[in-house]
Amino acid sequence: MGITFNFSHQPEKIDLKRLDSFKKIIANPDAQFFHTFERAELISNSKKMYNKFKERKVFIHVGIGGSSLGPEMLVNALGKNDTRFLFINNIDPDEIHFQLQTLNQYKLIDCIFYFVSKSGGTPETLAALSIITNFLTEKNISQQELKNYFVFATDPKKSELLDLAGELNVECLEVPSNVGGRFCALTPVGFLPALFAGIDIDQLVLGAIETQAICLEESIKNPLLNAAEFLFMLKQEQNINQTVMMPYSSKLRSFSFWFTQLWAESLGKKKNLKGEIVHAGLTPIVGYGATDQHSQMQLFMEGPNDKCLILIEVDNFGHDFKLSSSLSGNNLSKLSSFNLSQLMKAEVAGTLKALQENKRPTIHLKITKNDEFHMGSLILFFESLTALMGDYLMIDPFDQPGVELGKIYAFHFLNQLK
Repeated sequence: MGITFNFSHQPEKIDLKRLDSFKKIIANPDAQFFHTFERAELISNSKKMYNKFKERKVFIHVGIGGSSLGPEMLVNALGKNDTRFLFINNIDPDEIHFQLQTLNQYKLIDCIFYFVSKSGGTPETLAALSIITNFLTEKNISQQELKNYFVFATDPKKSELLDLAGELNVECLEVPSNVGGRFCALTPVGFLPALFAGIDIDQLVLGAIETQAICLEESIKNPLLNAAEFLFMLKQEQNINQTVMMPYSSKLRSFSFWFTQLWAESLGKKKNLKGEIVHAGLTPIVGYGATDQHSQMQLFMEGPNDKCLILIEVDNFGHDFKLSSSLSGNNLSKLSSFNLSQLMKAEVAGTLKALQENKRPTIHLKITKNDEFHMGSLILFFESLTALMGDYLMIDPFDQPGVELGKIYAFHFLNQLK
């Protein structure tokens, strides 16, 4: 798997029956995150779309929530070339104004706009679509020419974007009907921007495929079962109901934001599967090392003991720096015989030891390096862990009724403004 796991204390008992529950979850035809990336046409269609527009130098990704967080994570973690990316992922008028003004330094023919909405009716995405269409119109781009600048990703069966694509002759990629938005990083939603960033999506998929086998091992050493049992035990026995995601890598900082949506939207539920009001959930907290050792770590170390920290360590960085210096100073001298990557390793080890001494629960993951294979592994592992935690908490991890209610009220308030 290329990932090693260490727990601050090992769960006393692993219930292999939970593996049967997980197998039922991933067999659900309406929740196919565990298998969808195996569909070769999703990869090939993404590559065909990339090849059609590959000369474009500016990629504008338009989406919100899972339609943007997964692609942002991939591009920020693994991007290898000089393609310029803009993520229009909110409806802040000032930010969108700034982003559109940024485009004025480029030729429009160098730009490709990727609109992502599974339902095709996401109001924030449609608002951005209107604004961008107007922006292009002001640049003398006709409606008939939009097909040269737009690509849509949406449900292939029923979607407002799908209907609009037919009217405008805009090409579409598929957001699989049986995969929720927060589980769609390993679909064309993430594949197309990844390709523009120079990312090998075949390696992403290979990493996910290896993790499939690991997650299905009928063994008490199965890391998926161990992680789920550990987190549930902490919640039941110690009321530890917050989860800190803290990769020790600036490139993986966006991974924490992706995890936050996945964890929060999947597990935060008012009712359980019996219809009882339970207000379930494990609250995610974004962190990244070593920066947050000088920020949030004071709270994590000595504040309320209601958090489990997930620390992700990168064993081998792609670059390194010697810390030798001609400048004088006691601490400069102490560092002079080491490399920067050694300092990072020491910070991880020191933090883990201090957390353990303070009896703070941790899960320590180590990946060999930050590359496509390991990112595919991480994505599928945490998607799988999220789904299995839904079983432990006896809730549906694939719906989001609280989000839908907010959308209904938003349109209600809009109508009052008429």
